[in-house]
Amino acid sequence: MDRNTLEEIKAHLMQTNEHFRDLLRQHHEYDLLVDQLESKTALTPQEELEEHRLKKLKLHLKDEMEQMVSEYNLQHAAG
Repeated sequence: MDRNTLEEIKAHLMQTNEHFRDLLRQHHEYDLLVDQLESKTALTPQEELEEHRLKKLKLHLKDEMEQMVSEYNLQHAAG
């Protein structure tokens, strides 16, 4: 799937799929929290654990969004 097609599908899902929008919003929120932690000069052990937890959550959301894009592409490729 080329980059333009990928971006078109994501844009379509953003407009038409509430669950996709929720996933993207949550991913963005986690991203901001990770950025805040990474901007610190040193992290406490608890902050390190939180950073690791947030990164795992972000990855899970990204995987779920990519799965939705792939499924959409498969369903509409024949069209």
